Amino acid sequence: MARTLVAGNWKMNGTSASLPEIEAIAAGVTPEKEGVEALICVPATLLTRAAAAAKGTALMIGAETCHARGSGAHTGDISAPMIADTGASHVIVGHSERRADHGESSEIVAAQAAAALEAGLTPIICIGETAAERDSGKAIEVVTTMLSASLPAGADPSLLVIAYEPVWAIGTGNVATVEAVDEMHTALRARLTDTYGAAAAGIPILYGGSMNPGNAAGLLAVRDVNGGLIGGASLKAADFLAIYAAA
Repeated sequence: MARTLVAGNWKMNGTSASLPEIEAIAAGVTPEKEGVEALICVPATLLTRAAAAAKGTALMIGAETCHARGSGAHTGDISAPMIADTGASHVIVGHSERRADHGESSEIVAAQAAAALEAGLTPIICIGETAAERDSGKAIEVVTTMLSASLPAGADPSLLVIAYEPVWAIGTGNVATVEAVDEMHTALRARLTDTYGAAAAGIPILYGGSMNPGNAAGLLAVRDVNGGLIGGASLKAADFLAIYAAA
């Protein structure tokens, strides 16, 4: 069975004034033995301080992207070894905002995930369809194809996390129906099984896209939903911990 992970993505939000929220979240997270892991992914400027704030607690800290290379002439980028050096344990790759704003293809995402694994980080590989792709009836085809192209070659499946985030639901307040989430996560699990065999059962598949304290319980109860990738609701400890409690 896949472990359950509740992960926050702060995006381009947060300064040193936001660190008390990290401390409050860390104080509210129970030890891993309770069966639900908690992670907050913060901007690069906060990684070291967030990792220090969470040190000694069950809260894990992650980054929001990484470059596919470990070092080099890539001004403004951050490499996976740099992220690991801060004390972080995870990194998001392939978020739709990175794919759209920075032209990151699935092939680039696969290379980023491979770089993360090489640096000892757990990659959270994001996939999802646009409203037009869903309206065309091709959502499952689009997303499962994106998944296959975004997986790093030869990866140990026990080290991967997948996050399904319908692009039209991210930050909009719109949430996919329970039936649509069930259908998509079932298809994703099937594609992972085609790729990794029985080991695919252990890969967490998170749902993202306007998950909040009010709808979390219903979404998390869906088969093959193994947690959430939380955007705006992760910026406040009370909201994030409510979702964590639901999980």
